[in-house]
Amino acid sequence: MKKVYVLLAEGFELIEALTPVDVLRRCGADVKTVSISENSFVTSAQKVTVKADLILKENNLTDGDLLVLPGGYPGYENLGKDSNVGDLVKYYAKENKYIGAICGAPSVLACNGVGIGKAVTCHTSIKDAMTKYNYQNKDVVQDDKIVTGIGAGHSLDFALKLAELLFTEDVLTKVKTGMELL
Repeated sequence: MKKVYVLLAEGFELIEALTPVDVLRRCGADVKTVSISENSFVTSAQKVTVKADLILKENNLTDGDLLVLPGGYPGYENLGKDSNVGDLVKYYAKENKYIGAICGAPSVLACNGVGIGKAVTCHTSIKDAMTKYNYQNKDVVQDDKIVTGIGAGHSLDFALKLAELLFTEDVLTKVKTGMELL
């Protein structure tokens, strides 16, 4: 079974975090939401409080196939300044595991020197922070094991791209049909 961790920081973008959770669980992945604080309750930028499945400091997340970094303000900034998040992102990159980052969260890659030179997309508000990357003005960009999304409005496209990397076309077709996408 594919294992996915979605990191939640105070101020995360609700749709960017929970759309991948929904789609990947529909595909059959073991998806866990992970609070980066010591509290399992995390409040989104939209003031919706979510109870995370795990707390980062209490768990070893190195066994995942995919690490998802949602954006949202100030969520992506909180992810970027957390050293435990930085260590985890570096580990996934070093071990050639998938990393997905959407909206402002690609800046977490930049903060940690991960994927320098790779093609990425991101929210236009952080584009200037991504000068060491090959910025693409696209909805979703994959470069090797790094997948980036431009923002909240493309959360479903981002989630489906992540699912495409982990599951067969048959699984994706079944999920898309169930979601009335086909």
